[in-house]
Amino acid sequence: MPDRTAPGPAELPTTAAGGAPVTTTLSEQDGAVVRRTVLPSGVRVLTESVPAQRSATVGCWVGVGSRDEDDGHHGSTHFLEHLLFKGTERRDAMDIATAFDAVGGEANAATGKEHTTYYARVLDEDLPMAVDVVTDMVTSAVLDEDDFASEREVILEELAMNDDDPGDVAHERFAELVLGDHPLARPIGGTPETIRAVGRDDVWAHYRRHYQPSQLVFTAAGGLDHDEVVETVERELARAAGTLGEAAPAPRRTGGTSGGLTASQVLVVERPTEQAHVLLGTTGLTATDERRFTLSVLNAVLGGGMSSRLFQEVREKRGLAYSVYSFAANYADSGYVGLYAGCSPAKAGQVAELMLAELVGLAERGLDTEELQRGIGQLAGGLVLGLEDSGARMNRLGKAELVHGVFLDLDTVLARVRAVTADDVQAMAAEIVGRPRAVTVVGPFADDRAFRGVLP
Repeated sequence: MPDRTAPGPAELPTTAAGGAPVTTTLSEQDGAVVRRTVLPSGVRVLTESVPAQRSATVGCWVGVGSRDEDDGHHGSTHFLEHLLFKGTERRDAMDIATAFDAVGGEANAATGKEHTTYYARVLDEDLPMAVDVVTDMVTSAVLDEDDFASEREVILEELAMNDDDPGDVAHERFAELVLGDHPLARPIGGTPETIRAVGRDDVWAHYRRHYQPSQLVFTAAGGLDHDEVVETVERELARAAGTLGEAAPAPRRTGGTSGGLTASQVLVVERPTEQAHVLLGTTGLTATDERRFTLSVLNAVLGGGMSSRLFQEVREKRGLAYSVYSFAANYADSGYVGLYAGCSPAKAGQVAELMLAELVGLAERGLDTEELQRGIGQLAGGLVLGLEDSGARMNRLGKAELVHGVFLDLDTVLARVRAVTADDVQAMAAEIVGRPRAVTVVGPFADDRAFRGVLP
């Protein structure tokens, strides 16, 4: 087996396996081999075998997130994430916890707006156990009534904790302002009102509807053998479901109506805080937009590190903030970009104007070669260093399968990042500046007068 094949995109078709598992090799680089198997039931298994690594991370991805919830079910996806750790037909909550504690491993889950992930990191020799437990949780949860009642209280406490964090509140309100009435604008965890209203039968219906084999994607990375992972997944799925039928993998999300910001707005959330939390931004790119590499470089230059424009101008030169950065979120049919700073309420208007000035400056005057290469270098280095972790590799596989429909090996991603030009970045900045603008502020303000100056 060669150490390296020619880099390039590897398509991930969602066609039926045709009665037998279909396995393809997606990439071979520096001894690491990425393989994909589509099972007759529609389940997909992707692995990256990394030589000499003594740990492995496995994840089970479900292509459902908070945006997919029906009226009356808001918060069900996150609620379900909690409940799957409470017990199955074979294990109770303590069994699940001790399975990982006993081997020094860790297990967790994450609910997003478009997918949910259950994952575990263990020693390579304990990977079959991890696959067994994660598969059992995802396919055989019981959603006991008593567990449902107690976990409702836990989630209400989690929502209260988030509401006590003004930074979290600022980001939630910013997403709502930019995305408008799009389902993506809803908070992932729901609201206290929706969590109190949702019933066990509602969450059970959500579970049975979405957690079907054709929706499941297993990804694993680290010290592993692909065939052994596939065999374990097949065995545990069969144990949970008995006989598995045949089906094509669920089609990838293509998005719906993008919606979003149509006119510039300011939203002030009055809170008696010591700091003001200021966010300004607008709609961004979808997850599959080829310009996402340009946007990543723009973020690195504008607010991605200590040498970025925002950090240097707002923090280093003027001492107006401790935390200041830019960010982007990308989904199937929408997205947003934003600039954030936490600062003294008395300086909040000034900080907002400074952040906008840096973005406008990038749009009007561009950047020089040194700044461009520094941004590209920061991004490229972060990509490579991130793959030192098996969890990052596992996540890369899941997003390739569920979001992009194509696997890009590291060389291809680096080539696309390095192909970004200064003109690309300036054009992207100009496009962002030209869109309607959203400003969200959380702090001790009775009105929005201090922030009207940053609107177009």
